[in-house]
Amino acid sequence: MAKVVTFGEIMLRLKAPGREKFLQSAAFEATYGGGEANVAVSLANYGMDAAFVTVLPENEIADACIGELRRFGVDTSMIVRGGDRIGVYYLEAGSVQRPSKVIYDRANSSISRAKPGDIDWDTVFNGVEWFHITGITPAISESARLLSMESVKEASKREITISCDFNFRNKLWKYGKSATEVMPELVKYVNVGIANEEDCQKSLGISEESDVKSGYLDVSKYEALSNKVLAEFPSLKYMAITLRESKSADHNGWSACINDRKGFYLSKKYEMTHIIDRVGGGDSFAGGLIYGLNNYDNTEDALNFAVAASCLKHTISGDFNRVSVKDVQGLMGGDGSGRVQR
Repeated sequence: MAKVVTFGEIMLRLKAPGREKFLQSAAFEATYGGGEANVAVSLANYGMDAAFVTVLPENEIADACIGELRRFGVDTSMIVRGGDRIGVYYLEAGSVQRPSKVIYDRANSSISRAKPGDIDWDTVFNGVEWFHITGITPAISESARLLSMESVKEASKREITISCDFNFRNKLWKYGKSATEVMPELVKYVNVGIANEEDCQKSLGISEESDVKSGYLDVSKYEALSNKVLAEFPSLKYMAITLRESKSADHNGWSACINDRKGFYLSKKYEMTHIIDRVGGGDSFAGGLIYGLNNYDNTEDALNFAVAASCLKHTISGDFNRVSVKDVQGLMGGDGSGRVQR
């Protein structure tokens, strides 16, 4: 089974308890999370050889973070220690018509101050077949942008398959460059693109007219959108687009589509009600798709594995998707009743 490396920032996650607003009570739930680390955890849970690479400070909070990743079976041996702080994000979970809110406290984090040359890519990429990155890392600082570009160039030079979740984060692009200035250059090296419709528009400047805020998606628009992205970036072999119908904070329709240049496939759709935690949902899709493309003989099955995996993540608190291949395949097979298993 393919050896996978993911690269990016992991943060301390401080969440208001339950559905409370920030500091409604004098407590936060402390866990860890971050796009690329979330993918590594998913893959390790599926039995894949998964490593996570980042830069973390030499302190006990970072030690605990590394210990948490190891608990899931993620290889942390290539994490670089340096800098002064681990990034933090605060989460307030939404409910019904009140949206979830995220506040970032990640300025001057260790990874944001890392620069080209700080990571030994010869060691990181030894024996690796798949590399995953997101649009979050190049958004956090100029030096992180340069390091991100270095990573995909080094992976491409070694003919490693590169996947990228475009992941537009408006609150992060603050250092003088826009996403549309940076991401197209990075995506030139990518083989598997993952995005939602807003990511395509705001990261790549490619759009197909649709109303993403209405809560209902016109699926017919997405084949055209994926074709536009594939035409712009010849290195892409697959373009996957997640389709979220946000009817409320607690009720989403969830599906996805993928274009592999040979066909366009639409997944099964799930109605997710009483959502527990949607943060990390896109990462769980990315992890599921990487697993699926490495373990299924056809693109459609790989897509349906990814969508089912992500559907299950919405039932789990925290950034990490704590499900197995058997769990996902059970939902793929139609067992979505939620009945007690005895």
